[in-house]
Amino acid sequence: MPYPKSMVAPMRKELTRLGADELKTPDAVDAAFADPDGTMLLVINSVCGCAAGSARPAVAKALASEAEAPAPDRLVTVFAGQDLDATDHVRETYLPGIPPSSPFMALFRDGQPVYIVERKHIEGREAAAIASDLTEAFEAYCTDEAPPADAPTRPNVTPSGPPSTFQAFG
Repeated sequence: MPYPKSMVAPMRKELTRLGADELKTPDAVDAAFADPDGTMLLVINSVCGCAAGSARPAVAKALASEAEAPAPDRLVTVFAGQDLDATDHVRETYLPGIPPSSPFMALFRDGQPVYIVERKHIEGREAAAIASDLTEAFEAYCTDEAPPADAPTRPNVTPSGPPSTFQAFG
């Protein structure tokens, strides 16, 4: 059962005020991915404390540095506890093989995920550190240049538990 709309409205607004397009249905997800050219940051939003204290503020901080650094062409979001069908669809169709986690972020370049931030890369970390990770990814992927050979594919942190599940490289 989805969270009540009134409960998540302020959490949604934290990203929509930054210009995020909300993807509330599978059709909206497909429409967002229909034009794969350029870069897109997908944020799977959540009601948890790490979304409120770290993930959403990190996105805001990373995008605020936009004048100084590259940024994604588009910002989109689904809400894991509310947009159930859209969230399942984005995970199954555009993030195959990556176990569900929320909050979660994926940077796509030309329709392919190139950088991911799983919940385990968010929990217990400050928003500024996560924003720095995102900014580094934006600098590597959000330009017209080819990404450097050593471009990051995930934050360089050592959280407890298994390593990242992102399999795009290596």
